[in-house]
Amino acid sequence: MQFCMDWKAAKFDWNRARAFLVTAEEGSLSAAARALCMTQPTLGRQVDALEQELGIVLFQRVGRGLVLTSGGLELLDHVRAMGEAANRVSLTAFGQSQSIEGNICISASEVYAAHLLPPIIAKLRAAQPGITIEIVASHATSDLRRREADIAIRNFRPSEPDLVAKKIRDVPARLYATPAYLERIGNPKLPYDLRHADFISISSGDLFMNGLNALGLNLTKDNFPIMTENYLVMWELVKQGLGIGILDAHIGDAEPLVRQVLPSLEPLMFPIWLVAHRELNTSRRIRVVFDMLASELARP
Repeated sequence: MQFCMDWKAAKFDWNRARAFLVTAEEGSLSAAARALCMTQPTLGRQVDALEQELGIVLFQRVGRGLVLTSGGLELLDHVRAMGEAANRVSLTAFGQSQSIEGNICISASEVYAAHLLPPIIAKLRAAQPGITIEIVASHATSDLRRREADIAIRNFRPSEPDLVAKKIRDVPARLYATPAYLERIGNPKLPYDLRHADFISISSGDLFMNGLNALGLNLTKDNFPIMTENYLVMWELVKQGLGIGILDAHIGDAEPLVRQVLPSLEPLMFPIWLVAHRELNTSRRIRVVFDMLASELARP
């Protein structure tokens, strides 16, 4: 027996469903409105309209947030599957595009976006003026499957099977400080000389400290009086003489306001990966940008 879809009965509004899905995932109308780049009243009207259309209450307000009702929970998995299917349709259609002109979104950490990307983007714009560039500068990992970016520059290999990743190279990370700060702590020559030094931490946990201690520094939490997860903020604090920071040596060595701390110390090594969705990577536009990024980032 052949199944025949009753298209006249299918009146489900995807915009309303998307409003419900993002609100459920974000936990509040205000956060969902920011994620969808729309006003909160507009989003609220879409959620209300979906409730009226379905004849059920989807959320209960708890404090400043929203909690799914039993009916909302039952609906959520189905709407999430719709969202994933919509993403796949968008990705497939975009991947089939053979047009060079159009927008490309590149995700990178703040420090890479500020120090590595500008000269590459200048070359790209000169070679392909029809391509417009959007840069997402964030320490957070962009979700390429949800089109938060088309291409990402990362320091780790992705585990998702539907992503294409190319390792560009391993880069050394070294310690830096201003000459004035190093003079203030006695111009250290050995790891032991840094036992009373201040470091600018770039993580809230002990990962950074443990990595340095593996190099023989023997530091404690008292050596990290300042913490930020933003590498650009860390770098500015270092340049202001507030302590010692760590950065890609190719960027750090180019800064005249600082110098390496213990140049003989073994650097921390980390990889640079270039990542794109496998369907996006079949697009000529994505291919052109991906290949240029790979070529330019491979330069020492």
